[in-house]
Amino acid sequence: MLMSDRMLLKVIVLGDSGVGKTSLMNQYVYNKFNKQYKATIGADFVTKELHIDDKLVTLQIWDTAGQERFHSLGVAFYRGADCCILVYDVNIQKTFETLQTWHEEFLKQADPSEPESFPFVLLGNKVDTDGGSSRVVSEKTAREWCALKGNIPYFETSAKENYNVDDAFLCVAKTALANEHEHQDVNEMLVHLLKPSLFFFFFFCIFVKVEKDIS
Repeated sequence: MLMSDRMLLKVIVLGDSGVGKTSLMNQYVYNKFNKQYKATIGADFVTKELHIDDKLVTLQIWDTAGQERFHSLGVAFYRGADCCILVYDVNIQKTFETLQTWHEEFLKQADPSEPESFPFVLLGNKVDTDGGSSRVVSEKTAREWCALKGNIPYFETSAKENYNVDDAFLCVAKTALANEHEHQDVNEMLVHLLKPSLFFFFFFCIFVKVEKDIS
């Protein structure tokens, strides 16, 4: 495989404290689930390699603290992200209601060139809790929210039972990769447009210099 076929994609995971961000990452990368909750302090990241369309993709997945007092630490890691995962707990209404804040904060701090089309993926986690009987946020409600945000992909997950975790992160990788390709296509187009302009500008400068020398 050629080095040009390797891609590094930066993914940020956001959501309230306790929704299972770290557990989802550990399940996806290490196939492990820890029943003991330990809050993330600041930010940390894990990596996983996978093949997509003949490309070796390295996902650099950033885990950020959900507590309010750590928000100022996390924003420094938002820049340069290729995709953002928003996570909430389907059993706790407040974690769903704060998604709007996380969404807005990410776009403000990451400052992507095209915020209206920046890729997000929403995960409704802990669907296994109490066999689903304690659920308060319906799938319909979550999908309606996604529709308002430009039809962003939505997955219902369980880090504990490893339900939909691989499929969700594969979607994240493909979504981030597609966004990266779009940016490359735009950049290549700009280069092609600029080349003739630079050529004629260079020719014009030479012409002006010759005219001055003659006069």
